[in-house]
Amino acid sequence: MVTGLLHHLAENPVLVLFSLIGLGMLVGHVKIKGVSLGAAAVLFSGIALAAWGVSAGVTIEVPPSLGILGLAIFTFAIGVQSGPNFFHVIRTAAGPLALMLAVFLAGAVAAVGVGRALGMDSALIAGTFAGAITNTPALAAAGNAAVLAGNPDGAAIATVGYAVSYLYGVIGMLFFCLLALRYRRSDKDAPSPLVNRTVRVEREDSPRIGDIAETISGELKFSRLRHGETGPITRPTNDVRVNKDDLVTVVGTQEAVNQVITALGHGSSHSLIEDRKYLDFRRITVSDPKLAGHTVAELDIDTKFGATISRVRRGDVDMVGTPDLVLQLGDRVRVVAPTGRMVEISKFFGDSARGLSSINPVTLGLGMAIGIVIGEWKFLTPTGATFSIGSAAGTLLVGLVFGRIGRIRNFVTALPFTATAVLSEFGLLVFLAQAGTRAGGQIANAFTGGDWWKILLTGAVVTTIVGGGLYASMRWLVKMGGTRLSGLIGGAQTQPAVLAFANERTGADPRVALGYAMVYPVAMIVKIFIAQILGGL
Repeated sequence: MVTGLLHHLAENPVLVLFSLIGLGMLVGHVKIKGVSLGAAAVLFSGIALAAWGVSAGVTIEVPPSLGILGLAIFTFAIGVQSGPNFFHVIRTAAGPLALMLAVFLAGAVAAVGVGRALGMDSALIAGTFAGAITNTPALAAAGNAAVLAGNPDGAAIATVGYAVSYLYGVIGMLFFCLLALRYRRSDKDAPSPLVNRTVRVEREDSPRIGDIAETISGELKFSRLRHGETGPITRPTNDVRVNKDDLVTVVGTQEAVNQVITALGHGSSHSLIEDRKYLDFRRITVSDPKLAGHTVAELDIDTKFGATISRVRRGDVDMVGTPDLVLQLGDRVRVVAPTGRMVEISKFFGDSARGLSSINPVTLGLGMAIGIVIGEWKFLTPTGATFSIGSAAGTLLVGLVFGRIGRIRNFVTALPFTATAVLSEFGLLVFLAQAGTRAGGQIANAFTGGDWWKILLTGAVVTTIVGGGLYASMRWLVKMGGTRLSGLIGGAQTQPAVLAFANERTGADPRVALGYAMVYPVAMIVKIFIAQILGGL
């Protein structure tokens, strides 16, 4: 009966895929002392199922093409999601990238040292290194380099090393990711929550709103103004002057709001928000595609409706509605406007729930296609060999650019935050199921050889050096917060399971994806080069 079940699964890869996703996540949600595997459980379930099949003489595997599809969707969605902030963060990423390179080189030196001491050949060492850093393109580069160096069995030997060292490559990095998350409560890069406060003006020099705003560091917006005690509530513009005893409402980070209070007077117990006779406010969903990719300033709702966008909520994150903020489909804008104009303003934005889930198929299709072409492009190395960065890195790069620019004339290049979250999670689960069944079969076969313990030891040393080096250097030298570091560890390891684990533990904090995207493309290329050098030694 068991053998019959395994044969049935071997003939139905789609059934295997969704069984692993469902049952794997069922296991992944189980918490032991507050810790759960999350999506990583799908990977381990695939490994276990495939290894069980091999022991019974049955090959159970999700087709590689599905794994490629899942990973490409995942990285493209992560790129679009991270794009708006990525290029700002990357300006300060030279230090972390240099440290990551040094850590990879230390891991490579350790692989050669330990491997040679244990009598392993170059192909086996290079494959072990690729598995320890869980990078399939690096495995391909290592195998090709070994063949070019005169070892006709180099690719097969490298695959054995990759398969045995891969499992600890995932588990070891999950451990270092957990270490990073343990100190995330002390992160100094946590986004400040937005607050609104009514301020009573004490100054007698009648300063302009615009002049006050220029002296404040941090994001803020003036949303309401009342002259005197009984005047109507209006929307203040930069040219308006505030007088003594005026009330003004400001929205921004706590630090920025405190600066305004200090600059103008004192916090008031009155609330202009509660008086909706003259001005009303409402959360409105941006669902009209014509508005996506435009900045707040470009919409010019001040001139059209006498309105102000005070905040923008994307996912679970609130942002100040600054003039240069690019809007995406599915954003929920908080509009302050004359009470009688709210209906037409809602029609202007669309205000449909459909905007939260539209996957923008034109952008998805073209972005994925361009990314896959870039990923498959062959690059020539000084040794005469060629390499490609893979569809995952290609789609990630295109996603980052699409997410950053938002719009090319009438072509919207971004996707709603909710859509990217769904796409990234589904793509990740598909990839993990395929990767698990592939690795499980290889691991089961590799452990039948006599060198498995040498490979396991060498791989464990490499993974520990890379994981420990990243953790120590980023925490104590770069002073990176634990939340972003957990994503960086996943990106440096080019391991989606680590990213999934970090997202599960942080509630998909945007800093996790940002850390992942910040280093992933560079890590991918550096690993391919190092593995190619090791394979040719």
